[in-house]
Amino acid sequence: MPGRMPTQVEELADNKVKLTVEVSAHDVHHAVEHAATDLARTVRIPGFRKGKVPMPLLVQRVGRERIYEEAVDSHIGSWFWDAAARARVNPVAMPEYQYDLPTSDREDWSFTATVEVQPKPEPADWTTLEVPKHEVTVPQEAVQAELEQLQRIAAELVPVQGRPAHDGDVTVVDVVAADGTGQRDLVVELGSERLVEELENAIRGLAPGDEREVAYELFNGTRRKATVAVKEIFERVLPPLDDDLAKATSEFDTLDELQSDAEARLREQVEQEVEAAFRADALDELVKASRFVATGPLVEARTRDLLTGLARSLQARGIDAEAYLGLTRQTPEELEQRLRAEASLSVSRELVLEAVADKLGIEVTDDELRAELRESGEPDETIEEFLADVGVDRLRDDVRLERALDRVAAEVKPIAPDLHEAREAIWTPEKEQPAETPKLWTPGT
Repeated sequence: MPGRMPTQVEELADNKVKLTVEVSAHDVHHAVEHAATDLARTVRIPGFRKGKVPMPLLVQRVGRERIYEEAVDSHIGSWFWDAAARARVNPVAMPEYQYDLPTSDREDWSFTATVEVQPKPEPADWTTLEVPKHEVTVPQEAVQAELEQLQRIAAELVPVQGRPAHDGDVTVVDVVAADGTGQRDLVVELGSERLVEELENAIRGLAPGDEREVAYELFNGTRRKATVAVKEIFERVLPPLDDDLAKATSEFDTLDELQSDAEARLREQVEQEVEAAFRADALDELVKASRFVATGPLVEARTRDLLTGLARSLQARGIDAEAYLGLTRQTPEELEQRLRAEASLSVSRELVLEAVADKLGIEVTDDELRAELRESGEPDETIEEFLADVGVDRLRDDVRLERALDRVAAEVKPIAPDLHEAREAIWTPEKEQPAETPKLWTPGT
């Protein structure tokens, strides 16, 4: 995979920058091949089907310049936006391009793009910010739930007779439609919600040998009728919570040791969740205090990404888009507006963190990236391949922003959530003022 070519950024007046974008020979060649394929579909040459015209004949018929024009026109936008993202430039308008056409598809090529950018945010003094942080506590109910889960794992399933099935039972059932299709000897734990609600409700109250007609909805929205017949019912007989359970389900010899281990694991999990929430809140407080709101094509592109991701998620789960809108009580316009707000906040977080990293002079060397990858368990040969690949720039940016957030989270003032909520409820004139227009930003400012 070809590596990324460097991009130069020059600051201009009126919130504009000029990017000099280098395009590798590999990408030029790919663009020319793509353009030739598209043009070949429109050119009629006796003896050749559309799309099958050899390159020499195509050049003779339409001219090399026409092919290169098509190649540049169809790819320059993606080259620009990729370069702008790598240079941390946030355009707020479409760029103006200047270039001479390539003379060969086997040589590197460059073009310039002048574009208006969103000014760089000026981060607020984060050392003055108060950020809510929860105390790390492990409820005994959570520890007890961990132990009860081990009880369930070690439980014995005992067949029962003379009573109907209820939640907690493990049943063996047949679910068969009128045409004979369906599932036989299906094992269902009532209350686990692994079956559709109508089927679980039909099984409840049936004893072995009983059956019941039921109608239920499939994932594709169609409805089906079937007969549910209960064949067997088992109930779990839980072992006592004692040292024997600890020995049977863990490496510990006593229940006290097992309980202490469960509490320690839960505490570590809670600590990670509390710290992650605190870091997120610290960043959001900084964005709010900096009074910066991202706008422009970058936000629109992020909004489209969110919409596409949501559509794919719904499709994978077999949920119709209209049904989703109905369930969430949103119009398409309201959904897009909500996702655009999420996109704007996401971009704002990145740009404010980038401004913090610039202010602190944070840089990440290749050796530091190697150390990061080694800590994650990557072998040295894989690390070198990765550093030579296109992912290195994104990793460098991610590590740089992570270090900026480390600094912010370490220097804000943690306060109790209820105190923060009370202070937020107090009106101050600053809360009514609109966000200020930030100063001009270009990388290296």
